[in-house]
Amino acid sequence: MHSIRDFFCGQWSSSVRLDDKTVIITGANTGIGKETVRDLAKRGARVIMACRDLEKAEAARKELMEDSGNQNIVANKLDLSDTKSIRAFAELINKEEKQVNILINNAGIMMCPYSKTADGFEMQFGVNHLGHFLLTYLLLDLLKKSAPSRIINVASVAHTWGSIHLDDINSEKSYSPRRAYGQSKLANILCTRSLAKKLQGSGVTVYSLHPGVVQSELFRNLSKPVQIAVKVFSPFTKTTIQGAQTTIYCAVEPKLDNESGGYYSDCAPALCSSEALDDEMAQKLWELSCQMLGITWDQRFSQ
Repeated sequence: MHSIRDFFCGQWSSSVRLDDKTVIITGANTGIGKETVRDLAKRGARVIMACRDLEKAEAARKELMEDSGNQNIVANKLDLSDTKSIRAFAELINKEEKQVNILINNAGIMMCPYSKTADGFEMQFGVNHLGHFLLTYLLLDLLKKSAPSRIINVASVAHTWGSIHLDDINSEKSYSPRRAYGQSKLANILCTRSLAKKLQGSGVTVYSLHPGVVQSELFRNLSKPVQIAVKVFSPFTKTTIQGAQTTIYCAVEPKLDNESGGYYSDCAPALCSSEALDDEMAQKLWELSCQMLGITWDQRFSQ
């Protein structure tokens, strides 16, 4: 007997193994990140959980090791709202890991009250986009050495809610939690497309995706009326297990070996907004992101 939820959520299964592969997943101690760890650990991968709260991460790690039968799961500190933390995490990975085959940029915050990161970026843009942009930059050499390898950016259909405001990227002139969230998710897709083009021929492929409307802690910042509405429509939303399926698909599906830069939903290619296909804006956003973080990718691509 299939529920309404099953009707709206494509399920995907595959026997692909990930023995001798190393996976990094940000925001891995809860929600779809945790379910992604569970699945990839059962496939035999070494999984590095990159989490802000190490206490919660450790509790999740123990549960996941027991459930998956895989003892090769580790938890490391990563606070995407602080570039010092991102650099410290990347330094540890580059020093201690001989390979990274899959990087899953999953962590995110949604529609929170206005605040800034440690570096002065608007929190949603800073965590959801710039934090992962810097992490990917710092791990790219190792990903290239580990090729074939994959980078997966968990975006959202919410990318249709916003535009890239180059002249007010930190929402200092005006702030809408919804618009700022949409901007950060649009940035994920634009930079996925840009990175895929820049990495052509390197053996590193890049994907972005919409996991579906998932019952998760992401909703904690929504107003009470909106939270009630989400519960009313819960039969039409995905469980965290279902929400993790497209991430898992992008991480392991062999058919995607020769695909890069695409946007996926329900374990299949999906349409994104016209703004998400704007190559000129993608380049401007790329340059602004580099400027904000004080980095240049040229050397990373020339190696």
